[in-house]
Amino acid sequence: MLNICGCLVQTAPDRTASVIEALNATEGSEVHAHDKGRIVVTVEDTQTRRASDLIMDMHQIPGVIGVTLTYHHFEALEDDAPATLS
Repeated sequence: MLNICGCLVQTAPDRTASVIEALNATEGSEVHAHDKGRIVVTVEDTQTRRASDLIMDMHQIPGVIGVTLTYHHFEALEDDAPATLS
């Protein structure tokens, strides 16, 4: 399965650099742009964590004021086994 989310992370302006560092150090997240305390991030499922859990964890990074989900895409990949009904 492909599960990818786009988020806007609002930070205290003086903490933006440290928040970016924390986000980039988190498996499954990638910073794409930032300006004046706003950071654009994509978050994907990893082998061990769901994107939704990673997004919830972002709220706990010191300096983060808020996280807004702005985009969500979910689809089955070709190599995914089909679901069976019981």
